[in-house]
This record gives sequence, C-alpha cells and structure tokens, in this order.
Amino acid sequence: MDAALKKRAMHRGKILQGQLEGLLRAIENEDYCMDIITQSLAIQKSLGSLNKLIVENHIQTHVAHMMHSHDPQERQKAMAELGQIFELNNNRGTK
Repeated sequence: MDAALKKRAMHRGKILQGQLEGLLRAIENEDYCMDIITQSLAIQKSLGSLNKLIVENHIQTHVAHMMHSHDPQERQKAMAELGQIFELNNNRGTK
C-alpha cells in the first residue's frame, strides 16, 4: 500500500472508530433520535471517504501493475476489477 495513502486511511479509520464509539454511546444513552441519525449519516460519509482512499490505492498500485503486464489475463483481471468497483459504487444504497 502506498505509504501516504495508508497514513490517510489509518487516520480516517481512527476517526471512524471514534464516531462509532460515539454512536454506540448515543444509542446506549437513548439520545434524541435525530442526533443518532445525524451521527450515523456522518459515519456513512466517513466510510465513503475511506473507500475512496482504498480504491485510489488499488488503482495506483494493483490495477496499474496489472495493466502494464504482458499477460493478457492480468490486463483482463484489471479491467474486471475496475468494472466491479464501478458496480459496487453504483449499487451502494440502491437496495
């Protein structure tokens, strides 16, 4: 994993950890529902930011390496993974 992206992903993960702990406390304390929903939505947005970093890393490292391969199967695998990322992103939240 790219060192700079790893650092950013770890930072985002720690933020998420704190947000999730806060959400669990809010649920345990039976805080106002709108406050809990707001916190939950913030966590979802943070997860989206983390996903973006992981996808960025995957494209810059693994996919780029596969695309430069002389093996047609590796290039096809890279294309399939890009398509899978696209599908996962488009299907998120639609069900």
